[in-house]
Amino acid sequence: LRLKLEDDTILEYPVDPKENKFPFLRNPDILVGENDLTALSYLHEPAVLHNLKVRFLESNHIYTYCGIVLVAINPYEQLPIYGQDVIYAYSGQNMGDMDPHIFAVAEEAYKQMARDEKNQSIIVSGESGAGKTVSAKYAMRFFASVGGSSSESNVEEKVLASSPIMEAIGNAKTTRNDNSSRFGKYIQIGFDKRYRIIGANMRTYLLEKSRVVFQAPDERNYHIFYQLCASASLPELKDLSLLDAKDFFYTSLGGDTSLEGVDDAEDFEKTKQAFTLLGVKESYQMTIFKILAAVLHLGNVDFRSERDGESCSITNQDEHLHHFCRLLGVEHSQLEHWLCHRKLVTTSETYIKNMSLQQAVNARNALAKHIYAQLFNWIVQHINKALHTTVKQHSFIGVLDIYGFETFEYNSFEQFCINYANEKLQQQFNLHVFKLEQDEYMR
Repeated sequence: LRLKLEDDTILEYPVDPKENKFPFLRNPDILVGENDLTALSYLHEPAVLHNLKVRFLESNHIYTYCGIVLVAINPYEQLPIYGQDVIYAYSGQNMGDMDPHIFAVAEEAYKQMARDEKNQSIIVSGESGAGKTVSAKYAMRFFASVGGSSSESNVEEKVLASSPIMEAIGNAKTTRNDNSSRFGKYIQIGFDKRYRIIGANMRTYLLEKSRVVFQAPDERNYHIFYQLCASASLPELKDLSLLDAKDFFYTSLGGDTSLEGVDDAEDFEKTKQAFTLLGVKESYQMTIFKILAAVLHLGNVDFRSERDGESCSITNQDEHLHHFCRLLGVEHSQLEHWLCHRKLVTTSETYIKNMSLQQAVNARNALAKHIYAQLFNWIVQHINKALHTTVKQHSFIGVLDIYGFETFEYNSFEQFCINYANEKLQQQFNLHVFKLEQDEYMR
């Protein structure tokens, strides 16, 4: 076939009669740039990509519908399309009446909940760095605005305040994304009979614990550690004996500890304000920071190999071990002993065995991961307590913000689980969009 392309170049396209593979057909001019992909005459990958590209480059539109699904492109900059006035513009409108927008999807969920008396959920999925967490935050802001609580309880403010805390303790810089969620979260926003927000509940999935003790090159540990180190000079944190993030083993593995355009000390203030808004007492906040500082000190405990590498020891002068014991209130001599030995219990007797240097390091890392995971769970429970309501819930809207899929040279087990979860979601989406359509035709 001799084809004439848009820019008038001629392309020869070989056609094999056996294969019957023809080139993809382009859509007529009038349909290019359409705001709903299902309106295209030919719906194949090149047509979809071309349509998205035209909308993005020529009209600056980052949102496009595909039936009931919203496709978003991350512009990697703040756009002025999320103000209060835009929320009011979309409130009460039908999904197809205005330009595609995350607020239109949120309004549709809100309307269907009120009209059909059915609980709704919004699923945000996509690659790491695609903009899922930000999209979920905008959806929640929409519900907070249109479903503002009738009482003085400021529930909606508390729902929004959970975001900075969860980002501090659950997000980190990866090579794909400076603010990557390293856990999955599902927030259910509860409404009363008049469809006002009365409370919320958050569930989290599979926190990437291994990040606490290991980061790949150019990656960082969880934001909260850097926020603490950047605020080390604050009088209330003097007791924590914090150093610069470069000087802690657990925060310097990835190399550069700073983030472009991010002020960790400023973010620490925001995290503290969010804690206060959720009713976490000053004394509790200090305890949280103590535990986090203790984890950092634990990473710097220095093991010395002894006796041909069969056993190891910690020097008595190890200041990081002293800080760890002081912050957590544990006995120094006991901890020093149990970091280098382990107990084996058999039916008849109990052995105390020496650990090699590598075994001791692994045991220390396991302890750090466990402490962090328990702290993470405690904070989530506390946020849920603050968002809990005694009023009877009439209906809810759920927002699922899952971690993004990434494929590296070497994928951790957690990354495998993350990618698998995304595949399952994708299947759910395919089933929903295509299978249901087919059933409709069959009927």
